[in-house]
Amino acid sequence: MAATRGEVLRLYKKMLRESISFSNYSYRTYALRRIKDAFRENKGESDPGKIKDLIMYGVHNLEIIKRQVVISQLYKTPELIVEACKKQSNDQKT
Repeated sequence: MAATRGEVLRLYKKMLRESISFSNYSYRTYALRRIKDAFRENKGESDPGKIKDLIMYGVHNLEIIKRQVVISQLYKTPELIVEACKKQSNDQKT
């Protein structure tokens, strides 16, 4: 069975949504950047077998992200200055 575009997009959105939950700013931005880069890198892949393997790899990594998010929420660190500045700028825009 060939992977559909919708299946890939759902995986992409799930990974991004889960990565936003990291409590640590550095982990959060790293995860988001890596996910976007990986999907962009494999955007032109047309081999159904390779796409299926990539999806399975993505699902495996999504499970890892979920576990790491739980751990990061157990051991929260203080908010960084960068995060506070971003929140203030977002509040001023609305």
